[in-house]
Amino acid sequence: MIQLAQILFILSVLVILHEFGHYIAAKAFKVRIEKFYLFIDAGFSIVKKKIGETEWGIGWLPLGGYVKLSGMIDESMDTAQMNGEAQPWEFRSKPAWQRLIIMLGGIIVNIILAWAIYTTMFATVGQKYIATDEIQKNGLAFGAVGEKVGFKNGDKIVSVDGEPLQQKFNWLIIDMLLGNTITIDRQGKQLNIELSDEQKGLILGTEGKDFVKPRLGNPIVNEVDTKMSAYKAGLKKGDVITKIDTKNIAFFDEFGDYLKNKKNDSVTLFVNRNGEDISIKTKVSSSGKIGFTPKIKDKLDFEIIKHHTLSTAIPAAVKESWQLFVYNIKQFKLILKPKTGAYKQIKSPVGIARQLPETWDWEFVWNFTALFSIGLAFMNLLPIPGLDGGHALFTIAEMVTGKKLSDKAMGYVQTAGMIILLTLMAFTFGKDIYQWVMDVITKK
Repeated sequence: MIQLAQILFILSVLVILHEFGHYIAAKAFKVRIEKFYLFIDAGFSIVKKKIGETEWGIGWLPLGGYVKLSGMIDESMDTAQMNGEAQPWEFRSKPAWQRLIIMLGGIIVNIILAWAIYTTMFATVGQKYIATDEIQKNGLAFGAVGEKVGFKNGDKIVSVDGEPLQQKFNWLIIDMLLGNTITIDRQGKQLNIELSDEQKGLILGTEGKDFVKPRLGNPIVNEVDTKMSAYKAGLKKGDVITKIDTKNIAFFDEFGDYLKNKKNDSVTLFVNRNGEDISIKTKVSSSGKIGFTPKIKDKLDFEIIKHHTLSTAIPAAVKESWQLFVYNIKQFKLILKPKTGAYKQIKSPVGIARQLPETWDWEFVWNFTALFSIGLAFMNLLPIPGLDGGHALFTIAEMVTGKKLSDKAMGYVQTAGMIILLTLMAFTFGKDIYQWVMDVITKK
């Protein structure tokens, strides 16, 4: 329920302010607003009230919202109003430059909202990020897929496509998935790893952003499986494994690699327990395990907090918002490459809600709202009929050519755009709901 409440709150803030951007611009140019809706009122409304010339309401379908302007073919697909003569208060009677500003009003507000949130966050709790330099001091650890495409535990990332590293580790991961040539430092020697679209698809489909993690030092036992050999041999929580047989252990991945070569065999562990060095002999299973989980050093252990005054928070917030917008463009390019399978990772509000924390955290909620706001601004800029970017494109074309698309043609274009958008929504919602049902069945 907390996850549902968070996504509804975030969507409500974004939709209301986005539509308010259209509303305030339309009011400034004296365009009549017939409806202002949070969520879609397909068939019926949860709440509605007419104040003046505008019907204000809340729809039942949380797929966005809309402002219905007189004299405009929009999501409502109301073409009857276009049969009469254009009236001074109608959208279609306004100059092209005014119509363009009205169409871009929601996008502008989304960007301003992100700036405002980041400015407030940076000036209060600070600008927080996981430092790339800190997290890969001892190199990085890679999952099975990362190793399959050419990385090895201990590798350090030097550059991506010749560009210097990002300070923020999460952005570095995205750069690696979006890049082609990854330059690494492997034991003091620089090597290049070329990632194909198929390999990127393999990473995205199995490990995603978790294909690279901090490299753990000596294994510290966190939990011991009571059904496995390590428990029977006497391994305990808190033990620090320093050596296995004759091999000194500096990193946890070295321990795992050693066990893989000792399947169905026995090994001797040398551990430090409360300052005392002891040895434990245990069997290795056929899968190369002895039955314990290590204490994981969380990425937050590498978190940097940069404190700002209001004067420094504002430019930092502008830079953060711009970089997020650039990353939206990069990720969209990845989605357009079918071989990567990135399009399968697009999530509906159902999928997004399932990834939110199960406890309410205002700092997380506002940061996610800012991130989502930039994403919404980018999405609405796409030149797809039915989106703000589609309307803006036709208006710009009109300003350049001096020719306006006929109302009939605009109706056809709008219909085609809505079919595309509804198809994409059906695909993403269907995929996420199916995954949710399957996870419930398998009790994930």
